[in-house]
Amino acid sequence: MSTKEIIWIGRGGQGAFTAAKLMGAACTEGYSLAFPTFGPERRGAPVRAFTKLSDTPVTDRSQTAAADCIAVLDKTLFTPELFSLLKEGGKLIVNSADETEGAVSFDADSTAAELRLPVVNTVMLAYVGKLTGLITKEQIFAAIDGYMPERLREKNKKAVERVFEG
Repeated sequence: MSTKEIIWIGRGGQGAFTAAKLMGAACTEGYSLAFPTFGPERRGAPVRAFTKLSDTPVTDRSQTAAADCIAVLDKTLFTPELFSLLKEGGKLIVNSADETEGAVSFDADSTAAELRLPVVNTVMLAYVGKLTGLITKEQIFAAIDGYMPERLREKNKKAVERVFEG
């Protein structure tokens, strides 16, 4: 695997950074680095997080300029300019029930609501894994077990299961 870079775009409190960290933890074959970029923002403000996966140690903490995948957790943060941040053949996924021109639309909100999850981060993480093949359902389960409080694990695993089954 060459270096793969994922950009997570959401609002403070939606779990974009948690999704980035979980993806890094799920990638057990190779190396990973996950980090956010935000300043004094608060809940609801736009946030970006990054996951870098590689077969060699990842030491570059600069923001991703050419992503293999961009996951937009809040459709109001989608702009056509995001396409300029994609590598050739990269995927732009938008959490939306409606079609988003040029992007892959996926209604993570409905899945999260059905399972009474307050945020869509693990739902989007599962979809990114399923669509890109960079991580498996089992790897996500292991990351959830390793990084989430026990009381949150089962609901989040159900969300991941539902996405991979659907």
